[in-house]
Amino acid sequence: MPSSSDIPPPGKPHKVFDRDAEWRELVAFACDRRPEARLGVVSGRLRQGKTYLLEALTGALGGFYFGAQQGTQAESLSHLAGEFARYTNDPCPPHWHGWEDAVDDLLALGDRRPTPIVIDEFPDLVRQSPSLPSVLHGVYRRHDGGRPGRARLLLSGSSLPLMHRLFSTASPLHELSDLHLTLRPFDYRRAACFWGIDDPALALLVHAVVGGTPAYRHAYVHEDSPTGREDFDAWVCRTVLNPGRPLYREAYHLLQEETDHKDRALCHSALSAVATGCATQGQVADCLGAPLTDTARCLGLLREHGLLHGEPDAFRPSLVRLCVAEPLLAFEHAVVRPHRSALAQQDAVTVWKHARPGFDSMVARSHFAQICRDWALHFAGPDVFGAPARSAAHGSVADPAHAGGADVAAEVVVRGHGGVRKGTLLSVGLARWDEVMDLGHLQHLRGLLDVLADRGEDITDTRPACYSGAGFGPALRAAEAQGQVTLVGLDRLYGRR
Repeated sequence: MPSSSDIPPPGKPHKVFDRDAEWRELVAFACDRRPEARLGVVSGRLRQGKTYLLEALTGALGGFYFGAQQGTQAESLSHLAGEFARYTNDPCPPHWHGWEDAVDDLLALGDRRPTPIVIDEFPDLVRQSPSLPSVLHGVYRRHDGGRPGRARLLLSGSSLPLMHRLFSTASPLHELSDLHLTLRPFDYRRAACFWGIDDPALALLVHAVVGGTPAYRHAYVHEDSPTGREDFDAWVCRTVLNPGRPLYREAYHLLQEETDHKDRALCHSALSAVATGCATQGQVADCLGAPLTDTARCLGLLREHGLLHGEPDAFRPSLVRLCVAEPLLAFEHAVVRPHRSALAQQDAVTVWKHARPGFDSMVARSHFAQICRDWALHFAGPDVFGAPARSAAHGSVADPAHAGGADVAAEVVVRGHGGVRKGTLLSVGLARWDEVMDLGHLQHLRGLLDVLADRGEDITDTRPACYSGAGFGPALRAAEAQGQVTLVGLDRLYGRR
């Protein structure tokens, strides 16, 4: 058996797209040569490629992988023992009396060299064996002062609330864990590369449907990517609106698997309300006709599971604006759900023809605004706004020119040092997915800046910005040339210029 110094760190397998930073973190943890057992945690929502990445890791380093399932403790121990016997080439699976015996044997796999040992979907084991975290803690404490070893135990899970409780700072397992890795969906630029789409407009439309979840391209649409913008409608019909494809029911299954809430009907209705424009908790409660306490509990559950985001308004931080975190859920609840009965009776092409205007107005527009905020925060660079962006949020203020208290809003409000509440106001921008923007939009921004100045906001260095998916008129281009406004189109959003 080679020593740890004889084992070079493996390169990332070609089959793993992107995830370079995550791979480096996992390899560094798995190849750590310190002479004691280590513990790592990998979390992330379903379908983000955790299993794919961890199987690649154990394959590259000759490690052990076990995927937990829902079941009884006895069944899980039996399945684990079978996998253990296959890994060790032992014809007789071990007979473990409990989890302490199993953990002892698993850690012994690292006696002679650093060995990654993966327990995937660890929360499923904890649900059936609530004492398992305590058992792990006890075994690690005992090993820390006893027999040295180089086991690198990685516990992975998709249940974000349970993973947080198990490994938060208040948990005894937190102090034992050396690695806390979260796999997130691909950002919109990486998603375009992943789907093999060069056209920024098409990439944004596809991202508005499936987001950056890796599993959807391979396992859910069988590598079917739209060939061009003219193919987008047909692609929607043959994938997400096709009962023969797994993506057709994915939004429903995602909510079923991600939440334990007894009233999932309220969760579906809440997602529909947010996806169709209800931006605050009160608006959602009014839309549902539900008590505020029930609505708050439901929205809290969705946020805890990472299905819903809440973000303070850029000008009124006490106002929390809600948005659906997973694009497929927004697409389902804003566009598809109202037409489910029609899909059972008519062909997808006919149904999509009626649903497409709703997609354009409720999904694509808001998704474009979110991508503009993502660009401002993660890709713009300090030269665009004069300083590094620390937050990018939607902002609204009451317009004193309107007696009815109407709001004036900006979809992309960028602040610098100090963040969303007290940061320097670097930029105020409008985002228009399907409008050619002109001087009227710049005038709107100037009026908003005047309102903000009257409210005491320092706008000395604030830069107006216009974001458009349809382009800019010549007069606005001339204003850009004079340094009066920052213009951001699709090519700039996707790094094409």
